[in-house]
Amino acid sequence: MKVITKSIYTIISLSLLMNCTTKQELNVEVFETSASGNKLSKISEFSRTETSSKIVLDTSKRFQKITGFGGAFTESSAYLLNKLSEKNRKEIIEAYFSRDGANYSLTRTHMNSCDFSLTNYSYTPTPDKELKDFSVKEDKKDLIPMIKAALATSKDGFKIFASPWTAPPWMKDNNHWVGGKLLPEYYDSWALFFSKYLEAYKTEGIEIWGFTVENEPHGNGNNWESMHFTPQEMTDFVQHHLGPKLESDGYGDKIILGYDQNRAGLKEWVDVMYKDEASSKYYDGTAIHWYESTYEVFPEELQYAHNMAPNKYLIETEGCIDAEVPKWKDDAWYWKKEATDWGWDWAPENQKYLHPKYAPANRYARDIIGCLNNWVDGWVDWNMVLNRQGGPNWFKNWCVAPVIVDEEADEVYYTPLYYIMAHFSKYIRPNAEVIDVQTSDKELLVTAAINPDKTISVVIFNQTEYKKEFSLELNGVTKDITINPQAIQTIVLAN
Repeated sequence: MKVITKSIYTIISLSLLMNCTTKQELNVEVFETSASGNKLSKISEFSRTETSSKIVLDTSKRFQKITGFGGAFTESSAYLLNKLSEKNRKEIIEAYFSRDGANYSLTRTHMNSCDFSLTNYSYTPTPDKELKDFSVKEDKKDLIPMIKAALATSKDGFKIFASPWTAPPWMKDNNHWVGGKLLPEYYDSWALFFSKYLEAYKTEGIEIWGFTVENEPHGNGNNWESMHFTPQEMTDFVQHHLGPKLESDGYGDKIILGYDQNRAGLKEWVDVMYKDEASSKYYDGTAIHWYESTYEVFPEELQYAHNMAPNKYLIETEGCIDAEVPKWKDDAWYWKKEATDWGWDWAPENQKYLHPKYAPANRYARDIIGCLNNWVDGWVDWNMVLNRQGGPNWFKNWCVAPVIVDEEADEVYYTPLYYIMAHFSKYIRPNAEVIDVQTSDKELLVTAAINPDKTISVVIFNQTEYKKEFSLELNGVTKDITINPQAIQTIVLAN
């Protein structure tokens, strides 16, 4: 009798053990970047914590399709690359555009000079409505070779859109690089400029996906290249000049994005842009920047813009840590709340609260997640490469880039911002669909998307000073994961 009882207990114990060992779990890969030193590091061991929360994915609820993530080709970045050794040039391009790197899928460049150019220049310096002297020769030394190197490296390809900071001074009412408006008599010539740019870059073997009509049409405090438009003026130019010109020249498939400045002004612009079928005909979407605030995502404005044009693009086309000289090989600074932006010194008193001190890593992670959770379908960083001063540029407008170089010593520094960008660009691919995600821990910022290959990428940001544990759930199947303090994770669920 004792033997039989012992046998029964043995069978039951073995059965329970088998059930425990065969418990179904989500098949995941976890990659983390953290203040403690992880840099897109693969994590497989998770320690227990005292409290746990739940993050639930729902693939039945899908939102916007992703256009892409990336950065900008600027003359400053391209110039610096050409100052480096061939080895380091190749390494940086691969870091941004190879599948082993960030695999950028959406990029920007400038037409004519911008604040991150070495000098002021125009492709059409001579007053002539037919633009007979149009040439992109200024781009052939640095900018075009950088773009070509990226195209040659990328296996999946990437989209490029171009933005003008200003028309040549002779087309403007103030005859100056900075400020002023495009004279109505040159509207057709300025539309021709876009068409000629497409043709010139196509000749160089570079296909341009589309345009923003004007970088920062409100201006930028009369600092560097700029040209002012009201919402109605820009819409008139697009509706009656730019759109019809591109269409008649065989470029009707090129994307036109309106606005291209801070989110706080979105309502005023989209009300005019998408007022009716005629006004919205040639607009393919809306471009936005993040400089209105170092912490506010402006979800109401983003939702409003989406609802005004739910089938059009809503793309963050520029963001950077501005008004700061980069910290060299000091990862800790990027996680500390020490950086300040332009508004710290210059914002009116009633807007100072929008410009507190902040941690650069937090700003990138929080903003991209917030944008994805409010219908934004693309997010483009500013300069890809700057030097230890935060330049070079003609205006001495110092900023931070994800990759900083010392061109004299031929050294390269990949800041934490580079890895944060890669958490999105590498794992959330074009045509992925943002899906519903719910978290019981409001301190964890979360977004998720299902890729065309059916893998699901979940990006989680823990901005607190303590480790957190959570249970990730999909269709009733779970996986227990921990995330370090001040860390961002991308969790990839196999298809």
